[in-house]
Amino acid sequence: MAASERGRAPLFWPLAAVVIPFISYLAKIRITGGEKLPAQGAFVLAPNHYSEFDPLIVAVAVWRMKRLPRFMAKESLFRVPVLGSILRATGMIPVARTSSAASAKQTMAQSRDLVEHGRGVIVYPEGTLTRDPELWPMRGKSGAVRLALAGDIPLIPMAQWGTQRIMGRYQKGLSFWPPRKPVQIIVGDPVDLSDLRERAHEPAALNEATRRLMDAITGLLEQARGEKAPAERWNPSDHGQKETGRLDS
Repeated sequence: MAASERGRAPLFWPLAAVVIPFISYLAKIRITGGEKLPAQGAFVLAPNHYSEFDPLIVAVAVWRMKRLPRFMAKESLFRVPVLGSILRATGMIPVARTSSAASAKQTMAQSRDLVEHGRGVIVYPEGTLTRDPELWPMRGKSGAVRLALAGDIPLIPMAQWGTQRIMGRYQKGLSFWPPRKPVQIIVGDPVDLSDLRERAHEPAALNEATRRLMDAITGLLEQARGEKAPAERWNPSDHGQKETGRLDS
């Protein structure tokens, strides 16, 4: 099934032919726990996010794990000529800033589509680059867990570390030397949300599901970094920071 999924998406192959050699020059990606990403069927993959270069690293890692890397993207990008056509052709998922009722309806439709077509999607639960000064995951948003709960889809945490050596947070350019900087990726076990499915519409249940997800991602990042995360997760609102560039809520 995994091989046929890639075979049914011919547009990914020319993209991979360009992107993978480029990334392979910049990064030496080591994946631990890759077998935990479902080989077939729907999934929601939730990585940490601290560099604008993260998506390319994560996309190559998912490709190496024999699945197609599809992301949630701002709905406005789908209206850009050429780019919008590529996003639609590769099965990326649009996200709109809508009312709660409309957002819930959109989430249900997107979740059903993932299950129906056996597709996975990559969702950054922080919604934007972490504001934590030491690049630890900050407070999460509920978009990833809502999507997983709506379709009873496996919610897979992921941590990646090393990308900041290629492109630091808010950095404008790439660091090309030395080449093949080590980047470690750890994929975790699915987050257990079974006890929350019947209460998926309740804010308290969504908050608990998001906490579990962020705890799982942080634990994986602790392994990758070989150090403990701060006892309290960074909350931008506590520090007078705006969370710009958010892709989910």
